[in-house]
Amino acid sequence: MIDLRDFETKQIVKNPNAINDHGGAFVTPNTEYVIEGPQYSTPIGWEYAPIEDYAEKYRGLITFWKFDRVKGRVDPSQSFQIELPPYWQDLCDAGKGPSEGWFFCNSFNTEMATGGIEEGNPPFEAGTAKNDTDFLHIIDWKKAEEVFKAGNTENINGIEMIRLPTAVEEGILYFTPEPKSPHGADVTPGGEFVVVGGKLDPHVTIYSIDKIEAAIAAGGFSTDPYGVPIIPLDNTMEAQVELGLGPLHTVFDDKGYAYTSMFLDSAVARWTLGGPYAGKNPDEPWKLVQKLPVHYNIGHIASAEGDTVSPDGQYVVALNKWSIDRFANVGPLLPQNFQLVDINKPGDQMQLLYDMPIGMAEPHYVQIIKADKLQPFEVYPEVGWNTETMSVDPNAVTDPSQARVERDGNTVEVWTVVVRSHFTPEHVSVKKGDHVIWHLTNIETTRDATHGFAVPAYNINLSLEPGETETVEFDANQAGTFTFYCTEFCSALHLEMMGYFFVEP
Repeated sequence: MIDLRDFETKQIVKNPNAINDHGGAFVTPNTEYVIEGPQYSTPIGWEYAPIEDYAEKYRGLITFWKFDRVKGRVDPSQSFQIELPPYWQDLCDAGKGPSEGWFFCNSFNTEMATGGIEEGNPPFEAGTAKNDTDFLHIIDWKKAEEVFKAGNTENINGIEMIRLPTAVEEGILYFTPEPKSPHGADVTPGGEFVVVGGKLDPHVTIYSIDKIEAAIAAGGFSTDPYGVPIIPLDNTMEAQVELGLGPLHTVFDDKGYAYTSMFLDSAVARWTLGGPYAGKNPDEPWKLVQKLPVHYNIGHIASAEGDTVSPDGQYVVALNKWSIDRFANVGPLLPQNFQLVDINKPGDQMQLLYDMPIGMAEPHYVQIIKADKLQPFEVYPEVGWNTETMSVDPNAVTDPSQARVERDGNTVEVWTVVVRSHFTPEHVSVKKGDHVIWHLTNIETTRDATHGFAVPAYNINLSLEPGETETVEFDANQAGTFTFYCTEFCSALHLEMMGYFFVEP
């Protein structure tokens, strides 16, 4: 959980039953829940089970983390999970408007392939691509919430889980066929449709929430081996649009267009939405209108607020995976690349504006937020601010005369004041084996007056923004004379901002 008032991490929640996921976090329309999407199947809690027991003991899993909007934290005690069949569930999206209360996740490996190329078996890349279709998971999360609150769950490793038979019996989980090896399930701005792109199918398939709900009401389904109802594709599909090779993810604008990343074509495909959006493009409902080459194998894609009810409609960013030859050779490890695309040009033709190499791993699921929606601090509201509690820290020291070192048995506690261009105190002495609790307060109130605090021998490096208090604890297990110093350039005398940490043998 990152607080956008200071862009700092406030909470990390570890999933007790799933060991991998994909696409990060998705949210319900009012952030009632943060959904952790699954990926590869394992036994619940990733306990050991031989691959021969795959169908019986391996499972998919989706987690609904309850989000407290006032505290800005996940509440694990009010969170729950839904057990799924051992297909490889992928990216998800929440319904909104007419589809609010539903959640959609695509999947692949409905073949339940188990690999083992070293034993002469088909490799995963072949085994998971045999079927002509996979399953779009249609989840009634409002009903799942009711089942969770009614206690019809099982506590596994500290979190409540709706077991697969219960999800089927309570009408929480449904399937419908989707294109082969899909890699995107995206709800249109009005919430009427879900768009799925299949990596091994040249089409995007559009599903209607009205048709889905009518089919569920009619009933009479076949089921998968785990008893999950399968709604026939003809009963859920609104349209298909042929875009080209390798359609992946889809985002939207405010003009009735959708934008899909085309992995094999290395292009962004722009196509028109039909149904309620056809009035914006009356002559071209559900039709490809342009493909813009983006020079790389594009994976994910982002548009300005493109997955909300009110997209901005100005720009698309292609999140590309390979560098090709557009930049100087900097060694075998090449940069990934963003490309900025203008989608607001006269004549409705997209135009590539800018390339930006980035020196990190695969660009993935991201958001573009209008800057005027952000109201971050310039400096913290009060000197001594604890960024975890978002309040004044009781150990903050704002007056250098109160800086001190105190011993209590084998524990040494230090209160340090940080200001341009010195620490108080500058000498701190302990004995080897002491436990050190070190509080540091940056008493600056000027914007960008950030200081650092590093004790390299002890692998410590803090960033202290204006007004911030931080505490670090460690055991002084190395005897010697060590320097501590500021690691953020802060003044002309930045290099003189240092001290000695003495650890007596």
